[in-house]
Amino acid sequence: MALRGICVLELAGLAPAPFCGMILADFGAQVVRVDRPGSSGDVSRLSRGKRSLVLDLQRPQGVSVLRRLCARADVLLEPFRCGVMEKLNLGPEILQQENPRLIYARLSGFGQSGRFSRVAGHDINYLALSGILSKLGNSDKNPYAPLNLLADFGGGGLLCALGIVMALFERTRSGKGQIIDANMVEGTAYLSSFVWKTQKSGLWEQPRGQNLLDGGAPFYTTYRTADGEFMAVGAIEPQFYQLLIKGLGLKSDELPNQMSMADWPEMKKKFADVFAKKTKAEWCKIFDGTDACVTPVLTFEEAVAHEHNRERGSFIMDEGQNVSPRPAPLLSSTPALPSVKRDAFAGEHTEEILKEFGFNHEEINQLKLDKIIRSHEPTANL
Repeated sequence: MALRGICVLELAGLAPAPFCGMILADFGAQVVRVDRPGSSGDVSRLSRGKRSLVLDLQRPQGVSVLRRLCARADVLLEPFRCGVMEKLNLGPEILQQENPRLIYARLSGFGQSGRFSRVAGHDINYLALSGILSKLGNSDKNPYAPLNLLADFGGGGLLCALGIVMALFERTRSGKGQIIDANMVEGTAYLSSFVWKTQKSGLWEQPRGQNLLDGGAPFYTTYRTADGEFMAVGAIEPQFYQLLIKGLGLKSDELPNQMSMADWPEMKKKFADVFAKKTKAEWCKIFDGTDACVTPVLTFEEAVAHEHNRERGSFIMDEGQNVSPRPAPLLSSTPALPSVKRDAFAGEHTEEILKEFGFNHEEINQLKLDKIIRSHEPTANL
């Protein structure tokens, strides 16, 4: 796989960092999740392909162990607020002095500097500070965050993974690692570059929820069907719009101009009335295979069973019969081969990992006696 031979130490955290680590593991990196004593494992359920080591970083001996691990690792992924690692004497100045090739990836909410760098936050707060939350939602309601996908996973975990891969590539030239300051506010803002750079194009002149691409247009929104399901419509281009009108059984010469924004509210009502007369399955028979840009809004179960997704193998199943999306994108020569085994228990591979990093039997036993490390031995269910 593309990242074969790359060793990543992921300090346990929530959502964004585990997702970043899972991407790296899916594409071949050896990812070690460093869990805290007493941890029940990754609550985000994003530890596919990782191994777990339990280490107490609140004690000097634990810090020494991690420094020794970092001396032989390629990447350290840390998810804490600004200053936490420095208090532990695990800042990049120390670790990169001991290992100049180490890529030190810092994934935080607000970044490593600025007045918010040491305060708590969540996805919705990062969206708010990035500016993009002000664009999300209907005009007659408060702005709303679309799950916690944009900041946590898009602007955070995904862009951090991109930064790590770029730093790994640059290291092939310089032989040196570097520090990555990935944060959800700036990552989300960067994801929304299109919105920022089209501010003067006319796309966003109307209030939130009344523009072309935010649900205001009758040809770019969702509609309820007769059976209480939904269809998604994205017929922007004139030729696609004409196919939409044809599929709905309407006549273009009896309708206002497609781009007459003053008529959009009334057009949405008309389209809604038509969509409400047939079931989702009936609309699929009408629009499937056409360029009308009309597709069903699928549930998770329907997405897995959909013919297109099945043909492409878009979803995978692990040994516990749990379904999840296949890693993307597809690489023709070095595709991701995600693990289908269960996620590691916290501490399941502690001793195994330490041995690989050069710790001898006596050292490991002493660390166990001092309760610096923990091991979890899976028991067979008989």
